[in-house]
Amino acid sequence: MTKLSILDLSPIVEGGTAAESLANTADLARHAEALGYTRYWLAEHHNMPGIASAATSVVIGHVAAATSSIRVGAGGIMLPNHSPLVIAEQFGTLATLYPDRIDLGLGRAPGTDMATARALRRHMNMDVDSFPHDVVELMSYLSDEGPVGRVQAIPGQGTNVPLWILGSSLYGAQLAAALGLPYAFASHFAPAELDRALEIYRAQFKPSVHLDRPYAMPAMSVVAAETDEEARYLFTSTQQAFVNLRSGRPGPLPRPVEGYAENLEPAAQAILAHTLACAVVGSPDTVRKGIADFQARTGADEIIVAAQMHDHGARRRSMEIVADMADLQGMARAAE
Repeated sequence: MTKLSILDLSPIVEGGTAAESLANTADLARHAEALGYTRYWLAEHHNMPGIASAATSVVIGHVAAATSSIRVGAGGIMLPNHSPLVIAEQFGTLATLYPDRIDLGLGRAPGTDMATARALRRHMNMDVDSFPHDVVELMSYLSDEGPVGRVQAIPGQGTNVPLWILGSSLYGAQLAAALGLPYAFASHFAPAELDRALEIYRAQFKPSVHLDRPYAMPAMSVVAAETDEEARYLFTSTQQAFVNLRSGRPGPLPRPVEGYAENLEPAAQAILAHTLACAVVGSPDTVRKGIADFQARTGADEIIVAAQMHDHGARRRSMEIVADMADLQGMARAAE
């Protein structure tokens, strides 16, 4: 079994608060560390009533302080929302406080609607072509040499924070390959281009000082419980959240509902079938087979698992089932 990691949006649930969500995130990160997961990543989203990880670097510091060994990072930082220098200073500071534990995944989407993107940025005259330039500039700030010129990231220079390129299309695969960086694909909500993106990334990969061979980490949604029926019930929170988002009605993560998907209109069912095609939901045996099939299909070097559930205890239990199924602690002992 391949290595497994966790992607968390720090969900704000119906009836809950952002403070409770951030406390739950720290608890889940400690749990993931004890269970043997490789890394714990947070994602940048804005103007989303159900997500508490908007200030992503701050939440990464919160999680890193609550843990001691698991890698913590961004999956990801939406670089067009920020100057490369600011991100280099933020992650350079994190890497200084928590050496050899911080990852920086970079995406080029805004992570929000365009009205919020305008509120985030001082100007909107950025295009797709600026993203590769900004990634290279950011890399230079974090390198041993630093950028050419008088501007330095302090802290930052010399920390060599590992960078990842994130994507849900072929663009990110091509950029990650050209720069010789590891690649994470958002197949937990945008699976359509998964196979082609991985093919392009591996075929076009150029070895670099960062990586000598391709390293791919696709994402999948996983909800595990004692029975298939219980897992499907818990998964209805994620299903409702996606339908609400695609319908222009984002909100807190809903409570689960019996028979939710079966009672949807065909158009909404089609949204779920497309968006959540890489989800595995069920008992330990169902999840074991689903993850093994996904790994065989993708050849993933690592899989990052997303699982948003309304009940915090159920989410902890799901992480335990997946870790036991993959024998993560046994893998960690073997690597020592």
